[in-house]
Amino acid sequence: MDKDTIINQLKKRKPRILGEDTLRKSAVLLPLVETNNETHILFEKRAMHMRRQPGDICFPGGRIDKEDTNPAACAIRETTEELGIPATSITSLVPLDYLVFDMGRMIYPYVGIINHPEEIIPNKEEVGEVFTVPLEFLLNTEPEIHKIHLQVIPDEKFPLDLIIGGENYQWQMRQIDELFYQYEGKVIWGLTAKILHHFITLIR
Repeated sequence: MDKDTIINQLKKRKPRILGEDTLRKSAVLLPLVETNNETHILFEKRAMHMRRQPGDICFPGGRIDKEDTNPAACAIRETTEELGIPATSITSLVPLDYLVFDMGRMIYPYVGIINHPEEIIPNKEEVGEVFTVPLEFLLNTEPEIHKIHLQVIPDEKFPLDLIIGGENYQWQMRQIDELFYQYEGKVIWGLTAKILHHFITLIR
């Protein structure tokens, strides 16, 4: 294959995220609601009997199914299932920046308005509690930042003899900033805090 054929063939394709087909894709909704004539952000506390992350605070959302026409459809579907509201209650959906992680996850966050929040009936199978935080509080509150240090540990069958340095190879240490927001005894951290901080930064 000559070089011109290679270039012409590559010109026909649209660049994607390398390995995108293997990523576990999810979508979440950052819900805006009106409470006492103020804009609030709605959060869920995961049910304590959930297998993954019981009791953690999160936004409505979940894995993208084959039936979902796009990530936005997933965010709406998951929100309706978890909060017991019709899709017509969710309006003005706007995408935020999506997140890709080395652990094989890709998350599509959206902001939207939930009308008539008084009609919410949480799904007890997934949601232990629903609460809101005033947007004004979040706009005026900086999150606490704490670091997590990630260590590289090669598998026992890793071919160290094939890389320069072998057992003494200088693996790069990584740090992750974890953000923490606290409001009336509730702790918002992890991916939820990252998405929240991104949203707050955009609207400031």
